[in-house]
Amino acid sequence: MQAAQFHGDKQITIGETQRPVPAAGEVLLKVRRTALCGSDTKLWIKGAEFTPGHEIFGVVQQPGHALDGKRCLVYIPVHCGKCETCISGDTQMCIVESVLVGWNRPGGYAEYLTVPEQCLLSVPDDIEDELAPLLLDTIGTAAHGIRFVKRLVPPETTGPVLVTGAGPVGMGAIVALQDMGYTDVRVSDLKEERLQLAERFGARRHPVGSHDTRFKLIVECSGSHAARSLGMEIVSPRGVLILIGESDLPWPVQENKAIRRKDFYMVRTFYFPKSDFPLNVDLLRKEKSRYRQLVDAQFGIEQLPEMFGRFVAGELVKPLLAFA
Repeated sequence: MQAAQFHGDKQITIGETQRPVPAAGEVLLKVRRTALCGSDTKLWIKGAEFTPGHEIFGVVQQPGHALDGKRCLVYIPVHCGKCETCISGDTQMCIVESVLVGWNRPGGYAEYLTVPEQCLLSVPDDIEDELAPLLLDTIGTAAHGIRFVKRLVPPETTGPVLVTGAGPVGMGAIVALQDMGYTDVRVSDLKEERLQLAERFGARRHPVGSHDTRFKLIVECSGSHAARSLGMEIVSPRGVLILIGESDLPWPVQENKAIRRKDFYMVRTFYFPKSDFPLNVDLLRKEKSRYRQLVDAQFGIEQLPEMFGRFVAGELVKPLLAFA
C-alpha cells in the first residue's frame, strides 16, 4: 500500500509499504478520507515515528466481523473501557491507555490501517464521505468543550462570546455555540479570508489583541500564547476561558492586575467522549450546508506534500486526503 512518512524539516515522502495485519481485537480499515489537522504541523516540522493522520474515515475490511463492509470513523484515543474514567463515560481520558491513533500508532495518511475494535464509530448512510471526518475534531472537539462549560455560562446570561482563531475547530465552535443558544458570537483571527468565512457563518469580527471588551465566555481555538494570555485578561469576573487550541511550547504567564483581581474559570478540554457521537451526528445533519463550506480541497496521496504545505500556510481550511 501507499503511505506517507513525515521526516521532519517540512519533508513528506510517499512510498510503498506492507499492508498491516490486524492483531487480536483489531480490524483492517480501508481509508477513504483523512482530514488534515493543524496539530500535525509539529510532526511536519519534527518528524514522526509512525504515519500520522488522525481524522480518519473508511470502510472496515474484516470478513466475519459485525462491521465488515461498514463505513466507520476512527476514534483516536485507544481506551481500556474498564478503568474508573472509562466507566464514567470519559473514554477520551482513559487513565490506563495513552495511545492515540495517528500519533503513537499508525494513522490515516495511508491506504490502510489497523484499528482497535473499540475505536470504530459507525457512520450513518446519510452522512457523505467528505463530511464524515468533520464529526471528529471540527465538530466533536469544539462542541464537547462548549457543552462542558455551558452550565457555568448559560447562553441566556452570557451576552457576547469570543472565539479566538477561525481555523477548522474555531469554525466548528462558532456553529456549536450558535446551536446551543449563544446568539452573539464574535471572532478574531489574523487572516482576512477566515474572518470573511466566519462572517458568512453569522459571527462578527473582533480586533485581534483588543482589550476594549470583556467577555463572559472566551473559546480559545488558536493555540496562540498571546491569545491565551489576552483571554485571561479580558474574561469577565466569574467568566470562563476555555482552551481548545493546542501548543507544545512553554507558556510563560505574567500575572497582572487584570488577571489577579477577579475570580474566573480557565478550562482545558480534550477531544470528546464516545457518548457525544450521536449529538455530533445530529449537529452535522442540521448544519450540513455550513460544514460543507469548510471542505475546500480533496486530493490524492501523491499531492500530500504540496497540500500539507498549503494547509499550514493558511491557504486551505479543511482539505481532505481522498482515496477511491
